[in-house]
Amino acid sequence: MRLFAAVLPPEAAVAELREAVAALPRAGRLRWTGEPGWHFTLAFMGEVEDRLLPELDTRMERAAHHTPAFRLRLRGCGHFGNRALWIGAAGSLDGVRMLAERADAAARRAGVAMEQHRRYTPHLTIARGIQGEHTDLHPYLEALDGFEGTSWPVDHLHLVRSNLPTSGVPGEKPRYEVLRSWPLGG
Repeated sequence: MRLFAAVLPPEAAVAELREAVAALPRAGRLRWTGEPGWHFTLAFMGEVEDRLLPELDTRMERAAHHTPAFRLRLRGCGHFGNRALWIGAAGSLDGVRMLAERADAAARRAGVAMEQHRRYTPHLTIARGIQGEHTDLHPYLEALDGFEGTSWPVDHLHLVRSNLPTSGVPGEKPRYEVLRSWPLGG
């Protein structure tokens, strides 16, 4: 199954972001992510064999236990080339980076084949570019530059299953299912 560790923003933060995204122009050629896809991916694991799940569970629980709760808020925006438009984070960036490091290490120690490790950049993807097409992201970046959400406590680490579209229907989005959640700080 396709898995990742994540921080999920609460409904109040999602509502603030929903309002900001609704005000954006829709003239560009972007695929907008749905609200169920609004999350901070901490460690993307890809396909994980069922036999690794018990050890992954144990190690993720330990990672959560050793990480104190912290506060985040949605803030500003950025992009990865023309591939993705995202909302950033503010608040305890050290806290979210530490949780990402620990989730990544937990997956590796459980035997999950992870991609090459990189410094974590907290981001929540709101749109993706269409492959092979150029979209000018500057109007979106300018519109979201001053976006500042309300702070919330991050007190859980979540293991999420990503169910990719299979119907072939254009515009179908992945479905996300929280498999496990562990409280931070024990």
